[in-house]
Amino acid sequence: METCGCIGAGRGRDSRILVILARVQHNAKSVAEHSTPRSGDVQRTLHATLSAKLNKPTMIDDPQSLPALAPAPSRTVFFVSDGTGITAETFGHAVLSQFEMRFRQIRLPFIDSIEKAHDAARRINDSFALHGQRPIVFSTLVKHDLSSVIRSAKGMHMDLFQTFVAPLEQELDVKSTHTIGRIHNAVDSEEYKNRIEAINFSLAHDDGQSHKNLADADVILVGVSRSGKTPTSLYLAMQYGLKAANYPLIPDDFERGRLPSNLPPYKAKLFGLTITPERLSQIRNERRAGSKYASIENCRYEVNEAELLMRREGIRWLSSTTKSIEEIATTILQEIAPDRREY
Repeated sequence: METCGCIGAGRGRDSRILVILARVQHNAKSVAEHSTPRSGDVQRTLHATLSAKLNKPTMIDDPQSLPALAPAPSRTVFFVSDGTGITAETFGHAVLSQFEMRFRQIRLPFIDSIEKAHDAARRINDSFALHGQRPIVFSTLVKHDLSSVIRSAKGMHMDLFQTFVAPLEQELDVKSTHTIGRIHNAVDSEEYKNRIEAINFSLAHDDGQSHKNLADADVILVGVSRSGKTPTSLYLAMQYGLKAANYPLIPDDFERGRLPSNLPPYKAKLFGLTITPERLSQIRNERRAGSKYASIENCRYEVNEAELLMRREGIRWLSSTTKSIEEIATTILQEIAPDRREY
């Protein structure tokens, strides 16, 4: 009897969690429909709200009145790699983004032995048996024997290396090295060291916290608080090895009608980010709800003054409202260093 009671209690708790999740999804969807959030914002809102709800659960009298849960993912996708899997995921996401579907994504990195390859193939076969549909498999396996094991599994295979390396070998009349992890195997290279140095620089110069060595910066991002400066700075450092500092433009700067005192000597390095007041207010309210800082009136004031200041100072700038971090970073890169190598 105690076992039955525990099971019943567990089911009741699970039902409440599902109902709470449904309501949170509905709330997140409402936010999305009235804004233009960048990738990940709705998910972060969903996670934060759900966590708060689960810490203080609420009884719901009529679960039937709530909207249905989001449809389950319709297909399973595997990203298989003998390294980190970043290349397979990047390519896979680029292709999958062309389809208005949800995908169940499974990452299988560091498949660098026959034993691991067989285990990965078993998981692909298990997925086929469970769902009755061939999983989609994006793979970047350099060694032919590992690739052959994966390709024997019951999936729809998109093998980047086997597709492109062989034709290139013919065209170049040179055999490839077939070295596992070669693209990331550069820990002692100058480029890798420069990238680590750039990351440290960007962290040390985030949000105007340090004025030292600004002459070493490749770019200095400016803009109102929460306009995307920090994530863009870190992405530029991690992806391109650029030393990116960032400074907030605040009401004191607008009252003076001038840039922060440390920036004029480096005006050629400045690049501005702006954002619509509505989007800015939404982002700030997630952090400090109901505050003057997040009010639409204050956001309109700050955005307007920041754009006037950047225009007056001749600073190049773009709006981050509807752009991803990748798009913002690529635009900046084209402006300041069009020949910079991408990692």
